[in-house]
Amino acid sequence: MLAVAGPLPASSAPASDADPWPVTDARLPTPWTDEVTPDNALPEYPRPQLERDRWLNLNGLWQYAAAEEGAAPPFGEDLAEEILVPYPAESELSGIDRHDDHMWYRRTMQVPQSWRAGDQRVVLHFGAVDHDATVWVNGQEVARHTGGFGRFSADVTDALTRSGPQEVVVGVTDRTDATWQPVGKQRNVPDRGIFYEGASGIWQTVWAEPVAPASVEKLDMTPDIDSGTLALTVEGTDAAEGMTVEAVVRAGKRPVSRTRGVVGETFDLPVPDARLWSPDDPYLYDLQVRLVDGTGRSAGHDGGKGRPVDRVDSYFGMREIGVAPGADGKNRITLNGEITFLLSTLDQGYWPDGIYTAPTDEALAFDLEQHKELGFNTVRKHIKVEPDRWFYHADRLGLLVWQDMPSMKTGGRPPAAAQEQFERELHEMVDQHSSWTSVIGWVPFNEGWGEWSREATGRIAEEVKAQDPSRLVNAHSGVNCCDSLGDSGAGDVVDWHQYVGPATPAPDAKRASIDGEHGGFGLETDGHMWFADGHAYEMTPDPATLTRRYVENQRDVVTAAQQCGVGGSIYTQITDVEHEVNGFFTYDRQVEKMDFDQVRAINEEIIETADGSGAAPPDDPGTPGLTGLSAWPLDEGVGDVAADAAGDADLTLRPGATWTAGRDGGALQLDGTGGHAETAGPVLDTTGSFTVSAWVKMDRDDGWRTAVGQDGPVQSAFFLQKRGDNDRFSFSTAGGRVESTFVPEVDRWYHVTGVRDAATQTHSLYVDGVLQDSMTQCLNPASEGPLTVGRARFGEGDVDFWAGAVDDVRVWDRALAAEEVAQVAGG
Repeated sequence: MLAVAGPLPASSAPASDADPWPVTDARLPTPWTDEVTPDNALPEYPRPQLERDRWLNLNGLWQYAAAEEGAAPPFGEDLAEEILVPYPAESELSGIDRHDDHMWYRRTMQVPQSWRAGDQRVVLHFGAVDHDATVWVNGQEVARHTGGFGRFSADVTDALTRSGPQEVVVGVTDRTDATWQPVGKQRNVPDRGIFYEGASGIWQTVWAEPVAPASVEKLDMTPDIDSGTLALTVEGTDAAEGMTVEAVVRAGKRPVSRTRGVVGETFDLPVPDARLWSPDDPYLYDLQVRLVDGTGRSAGHDGGKGRPVDRVDSYFGMREIGVAPGADGKNRITLNGEITFLLSTLDQGYWPDGIYTAPTDEALAFDLEQHKELGFNTVRKHIKVEPDRWFYHADRLGLLVWQDMPSMKTGGRPPAAAQEQFERELHEMVDQHSSWTSVIGWVPFNEGWGEWSREATGRIAEEVKAQDPSRLVNAHSGVNCCDSLGDSGAGDVVDWHQYVGPATPAPDAKRASIDGEHGGFGLETDGHMWFADGHAYEMTPDPATLTRRYVENQRDVVTAAQQCGVGGSIYTQITDVEHEVNGFFTYDRQVEKMDFDQVRAINEEIIETADGSGAAPPDDPGTPGLTGLSAWPLDEGVGDVAADAAGDADLTLRPGATWTAGRDGGALQLDGTGGHAETAGPVLDTTGSFTVSAWVKMDRDDGWRTAVGQDGPVQSAFFLQKRGDNDRFSFSTAGGRVESTFVPEVDRWYHVTGVRDAATQTHSLYVDGVLQDSMTQCLNPASEGPLTVGRARFGEGDVDFWAGAVDDVRVWDRALAAEEVAQVAGG
């Protein structure tokens, strides 16, 4: 039974006129908001994998004040405000509800006399403090830590006075995205989009415990289901070096094995006939670890009994994650040797009342419990690291976890010092979370945010794999997207993002593939939104439509798994967050937004059937010859119709589209602000093989410009375009893009060709008949809208209008060979 101290008073803080807790006037209360008081702020034992039987919970009221940079610590001084630890300063539950770049925390603690017996040491622990923290006890500095997501501790024994209250002062600096520190989604100014409120200061449990001078500091545990063993490394204090370890594995009350080893050395614990941990059976073994003195201290493995000097209780699960080819030869993810589709949501871990900190442990477990209720077996913890109890809940519930590294801010490339700090925090995260059964993969980068070079990304992925060979490494989630510098080829999986998707990256010779983000269907729910309006990747009008679109989208996941070998998918997202309204739940967790029975049914179907047993449909050979399925010479020179010389899909000119001299004959002149031409309906089956080409000339090179596309319900099924971020030609889809090796010039004609080959699952771009680049993408979106010349469709709106001339547009219902593309370009 754990001995838990009650709340300890902040040192003579000024009394307020009205108690702010419980918070009864929260902007958007959760079901747990009004349960939180200074007497019960997260009272649970915070370290489930290394438990001792005595501890003091230091959560509760602390004194608080904004600070000036470089100011002296306020030793012995009352601070003007009170803050409820461990809720971040910006949160309503903290009682501060604002951001300060620099902060002081102050309180006293009373160390029990029983902790002072013999030569015991007192250790002070911080779950996480964002971002730079310095800790003093009785005016003596005891700890410094940089990083907003890692835990740290300090032996404070020598700073304690003989009796009476002990003063603890914590100085914190957190400038959030004003620096290059890892911040995840935090922003000083939330953008009413995908970036949110900051969460500064102490945001995880603070606690203290007495330990022996020779004591356990960490357990590293790695299961091996093939040998039926658990590799255990016991790390201890300096005084524990060379001591004997006694480890006992239990299944319930039944002893499974007893093994001796040495502190600092890895040794194997037998787990014969192991009951394997999985989402269907999340079985956990208990583990007791003791350090022994006497015979064991001097003789190491000689079997002497010795005197126990420290004992900790822990647990583990026997499971293995890997990559192996399926029956169709495509690499897939395996759990315990069996192909397992990892069906996940994006879980960002934000709360309207506590921001980064769940109001209660029940709330912390709630989102994970709902994953199980909805039929998911995996969760992607998105660019945030949760408290240890979150991972404990994932372990006991049976959820696989992709763990992201919190990213640096977007925009630009970080300086060298920031790169080094990012890597330090990444390796700290892996080191501190390498024994959770639920964690099966590490994700260093997301969509290129804070990425500085493709080579560095590959190196980092390899270093993380060397640090933890027992788990998968996803070098770059959304490698096809946004600020990404491209695929390094490193890691165990290739991961694409596509909204609304799903993304369909194909596995390669050494990696499995996953859809790292898709979906994002939104619904506004009056009375349960952070802002007056909401954002999503596709909005829906009511719960029935939202549910229908989810089910339709998830059926596409089945197709991606069966035909393409995609080994996992991640739907955005479990709850609404601030301006994003694309959750299964509202942000306050008060409203279920979909029909959960239908959600659970399709999710269970995916896991049961997405095993690669299906086959891709045969590719239609298409129309032979180089004339094309449809062709528009654009030589009319007058009127508002451009005739289809090969088929019957004439183009209609819209305002802003006029006639001009072309490369050969006439051409369309487009004004870049709305002028375009479009057919009455679709021309190409964009799910199969096709080719599209055009002669293009730019009047100016600003912004995104699309020469040819074909409308889907939300965005174009393909874009033959000039990019707006690097000004290169591109053949793009929602799932990725291939681009030219050069930046085109203004006032010069170029022949641009995009080829999709469904048989080889490749997209290729040619300029003037020369191949520029290719990418692998299994499936391409369907399209029921018109083929367009001079614009694209994105977010259900007309965008990316071409500024210049377009001539001789042609499309084929097959993939042209390289020599055919060269022949068309030279014609």
